[in-house]
Amino acid sequence: MVTMRDVAERANVSIATVSFVLNGTKRVAPETRARIEAAIEELDYKRNVVARALASSHTRILALLHPCREAWPNATGNRFVMSAANGARERGYDFVLWPLNDDEQMSHLLAGGLVDGVLLMEVQLRDPRVDRLIASGLPFALIGRTEDEELPYVDMDFATTIDQAVEHLRSFGHRRMALVTLRMKDPAGNEPGWITRVKSAYLDAMAALGEPATVITVEGSSAGGREAARLLSEDFPEATAVILVNERASAGLIKGSRALGRTVPDDLSVISAATSAELGEMIEPSLTVMAAPAGQLGRLGVNALIDQLEGAQDAPPHVLIPCTLVPGQSVGPAPIRQ
Repeated sequence: MVTMRDVAERANVSIATVSFVLNGTKRVAPETRARIEAAIEELDYKRNVVARALASSHTRILALLHPCREAWPNATGNRFVMSAANGARERGYDFVLWPLNDDEQMSHLLAGGLVDGVLLMEVQLRDPRVDRLIASGLPFALIGRTEDEELPYVDMDFATTIDQAVEHLRSFGHRRMALVTLRMKDPAGNEPGWITRVKSAYLDAMAALGEPATVITVEGSSAGGREAARLLSEDFPEATAVILVNERASAGLIKGSRALGRTVPDDLSVISAATSAELGEMIEPSLTVMAAPAGQLGRLGVNALIDQLEGAQDAPPHVLIPCTLVPGQSVGPAPIRQ
């Protein structure tokens, strides 16, 4: 196993100087730092995270807290995680996933001194995890928002995203649009805040159009998508378009509609929001999507946390980024009703 002494000998410096570079505890001349970093690369030296933590008051480890749900992670969730992990690594931090579904796991995290800070996903409007983080004093940042928008967060701009989806469908003559979203197992009031914000934005948009609102919630699965197709066909046949905010149900919605004799987009237009363009291309016909800024938000979230840890933050970040429209083949002119 390669040791710090091996690195020091290869770079022709002292072990203490190597330590200064690895832990960032003292300024080192640029040319000396370059020799040490080259030696680390050549020898494939792996830093001992535990030893580093014992040598300082910081572990340089960040935790991503996420709930233990069968429906997580999805493709978009994976992009959040990978972009945050890459951003942390680029700034010299390690990044771990911390599944969380009870108070005991939360207590273990807070009491162990294992991490320097926390990035929290799937944020609820009234989130008890946030209350505990505030009480603990452990630095944190949110991907998502609670009711208290003074806390540090980065999030999708769901209001703008839904408005743009509605406007795109209107440009094809659609007015009767349904919203299909995710049915959660959480008790009422404990669901992620994005679900409430998506529904609110949709209801506002329909009210502005003077059209009735249709909200369908289904499981995040192919079966859930088929259930949505059946409900649309049987209970809401007047709807000519769907805004889908349930990534895992997208294929089932298309297949289920086809099985019921409704083709996309001739009989029913579909926009899938807060998802990825890559997923839209895997479905036939290719979906028009509102692509989630997952990679951007993951990096912004971890940078907000690290800036807080390093004292480089003047004020908590409050960042909203809308999804981006990527046209596919699932939106067409509104059918003429006889």
